[in-house]
Amino acid sequence: MKKKYLLLIAMLLSFACCLQAQDVIDPEEEEEEEEVEVEVTDDEVTVTDMDGNEEVIDFPEAMTFDLDSLMNLYMSKTYLSIDGDCQTANEGPAYTKEELLERLKRLPTIVEMPYNEVVQKFIDRYAGRLRHSVSYMLGASNFYMPIFEEALEAYGLPLELKYLPVIESALNPKAVSRVGATGLWQFMLTTGKQYGLEVNSLVDERRDPVKASYAAAHYLSDLYKIFGDWSLVIASYNCGPGNISKAIHRAQAVTKDSTVNVKDYWHIYPYLPRETRGYVPAFIAANYIMTYYSDHNICALRTMLPAKSDTVVVNRDIHLSQIAAVLDIDINVLRTLNPEYRKDIVPGNTKPSAIKLAMADVTRFIDSQDSIYNYNTSELLNKRDQVYINDDIPTFTSKKKGRRSRTASRRNSRSRNSKAAAGRSVTIRRGDTLSQIAKRNGTTVAKLRKLNGIRGNNIQAGKKLKVK
Repeated sequence: MKKKYLLLIAMLLSFACCLQAQDVIDPEEEEEEEEVEVEVTDDEVTVTDMDGNEEVIDFPEAMTFDLDSLMNLYMSKTYLSIDGDCQTANEGPAYTKEELLERLKRLPTIVEMPYNEVVQKFIDRYAGRLRHSVSYMLGASNFYMPIFEEALEAYGLPLELKYLPVIESALNPKAVSRVGATGLWQFMLTTGKQYGLEVNSLVDERRDPVKASYAAAHYLSDLYKIFGDWSLVIASYNCGPGNISKAIHRAQAVTKDSTVNVKDYWHIYPYLPRETRGYVPAFIAANYIMTYYSDHNICALRTMLPAKSDTVVVNRDIHLSQIAAVLDIDINVLRTLNPEYRKDIVPGNTKPSAIKLAMADVTRFIDSQDSIYNYNTSELLNKRDQVYINDDIPTFTSKKKGRRSRTASRRNSRSRNSKAAAGRSVTIRRGDTLSQIAKRNGTTVAKLRKLNGIRGNNIQAGKKLKVK
């Protein structure tokens, strides 16, 4: 259901003026305030000024996720619960622009956290409609934030970037966007592979929280080397560096004042894709709400951290169901610990592959390896290594249209005679003997030996043998 509000937003009016005049904003015009209409729907914010000019801002996809889908994750159902000592209200108190601005100023960040009316709308979204999702993310952050912080610290990046997955995936490790971006950090296939994440039919390392976090930190570090501005880095993480560069060039083409820094997110704002216009405001709002949630009467879900895990490395294919059955482990636990294995198959035959297990289960796995590898192998790992082709000559018969059947029979007979004249070979099957092959093909062992230069009875499965 659409909600309409009347707000005073000088900055958005300035952006509209920039689009109309194709020129820089007059500082005096920035001081003027005019009424505009802001329309909020499930997926976007539409701002309309008094002249009827519209600006559409898309919410990032994760801000439209259904809370039920987050709470049905195994990790959520097992390790998150409502804190009985804290009551999450359906509504929180309203704060003035000055109060929000002051709180944003207090955030200990390197990345700029400015206030404007677009940021206000995203804070309102988190503090209002998404307040119960924020409760989930606060609880889930206990699982993931230490991983994010270690990866960012390894590359010397601002730690506030740990909130990017809040707007990318709502901290859902199984998230897949409508365009195929996957995992907590929402890597596209090409970018993920570029940063060392393996993706094939059995493995998708974009779903591995640790590997994806280090790949994301590496990618963010490279983006900063290009733009040297964290707001532009965050925007380019959303839409790609090419779109940011194009927006900068478009802004340069229409900006006549040489003193204006066009390499600024808020200056190139009108030239950005719709979702990217909301991306940096969403990032600022995520930092705000994950810090000041209690001021909005939002409670974090209580978190019970899972048991510590360790890894074992396997050199053979193994199915998670084999481990679950022999060690009596819930397979959902194994899937949660090893989200990169798309079909529950660990491809150890391809290369040594790691399996995460609770520390208490590592020793049991080592002691029971033979039983695990042999458990139900024919059903769970049924991809054949070698197959044999049936080389019998088929005889086709049909009850319909006898003339055609006789014609086909004659054709087959001519074909057999032709093959007989030209000579024929068969493939030796596993377990075949010369006498069996001779009997099947209407010949003798002596003739087979003569045709193929064989002494004795030794033949090898898979080899060709002349029979005519």
